[in-house]
Amino acid sequence: MATPPLKLAVLDDYLKISNHPFSTLPADQVSTTIFTDTIHDEAQLIARLKPFHIISTMRERTHFPASVLTQLPNLKLAIITGARNRTFDTAAATSAGIAVARAIGGRYTRSSDPSAPAPASTATATLTKGPDSTTQHTWALLLALARNVADDDADMKRNGGWQTGLATNLSGATIGLLGLGRLGTAVARIAVLAFGMRVIVWSENLTQEKADAAARQLGLDADLPGGGGKLFAAVSKEELFRTSDVVSVHYVLSERSKGIIGEKELAWMKSSALLVNTSRGPLIDEKALVAALEEGRIRGAALDVYDVEPLPANSPWRSAKWGTEGRGKVVLSPHMGYVDERTMHSWYAEIAEIVRKWLESGEVLDQITA
Repeated sequence: MATPPLKLAVLDDYLKISNHPFSTLPADQVSTTIFTDTIHDEAQLIARLKPFHIISTMRERTHFPASVLTQLPNLKLAIITGARNRTFDTAAATSAGIAVARAIGGRYTRSSDPSAPAPASTATATLTKGPDSTTQHTWALLLALARNVADDDADMKRNGGWQTGLATNLSGATIGLLGLGRLGTAVARIAVLAFGMRVIVWSENLTQEKADAAARQLGLDADLPGGGGKLFAAVSKEELFRTSDVVSVHYVLSERSKGIIGEKELAWMKSSALLVNTSRGPLIDEKALVAALEEGRIRGAALDVYDVEPLPANSPWRSAKWGTEGRGKVVLSPHMGYVDERTMHSWYAEIAEIVRKWLESGEVLDQITA
């Protein structure tokens, strides 16, 4: 009797784009099931995944604590995407005998979707290298909010309207960045070079020396010309919130940073200020932000991330009331910071190749060990 194929679960493929890479795997060795929804209830998640030997999970959409991993007796291989996945307990997986691999994209392309954009040549990539996907999305959200793009678009299409209000000019304004890591510095660079904005920064352990070093790593002078101060000025948390015209969040979520923006920080903000979050939803106290916007205490917020994702149908964010009757404006996107064609197709292609190699030889490419 032939050995039945191993069962592979592809989780959280909201856009149904993983069909091609996984369809190239040998059907006699692996049977693939693609799920397009996310389960947050642990008991339901365990019941769904118990039959599976291999799991492909996408960037923290489904959480895998020890309490889940230890109850999946058939699971032998799990593949996570991205360089960091804080919702997957790799130590628990290792203890349970589950091999964990990481797909970071751009390495194995044999099974990539033929409809996906072709990778640029090395020479072209060097000449055209620009900001990463999340940085692009941060600026897209900020500009959509500041320039009334979302409101004007909706009003023109639905109501036959024309000009919903005055736009906010970002040139020369002050942008405050929570966090000056890879993404924070990328946003800061654009703020300076494209908009001539004043950049102020804060994080718990940030010093002016570190901020100066970040500027120099971008090929920029750490000092403003004419003795005008620092290009990236490290300030106190209170000063950042009180003086910024725009606050953009680029902080790592942890137990310590959860709710790092709460009632106090929102109360410090100018009534004309804008808030952008493309980092993680729980960094901001959602109830406090809803209240601040309901009362019109800040001009608006642009959000790509939320406490619960996908955003529940009854979420207060899912409303057309924002921007009316004195409320602050709200621009939403469904956690699209990393969801571009190149990234997603590359990740799924790499996951398929990791599975293929494991089926052929038992080798786990880019295995993570606790």
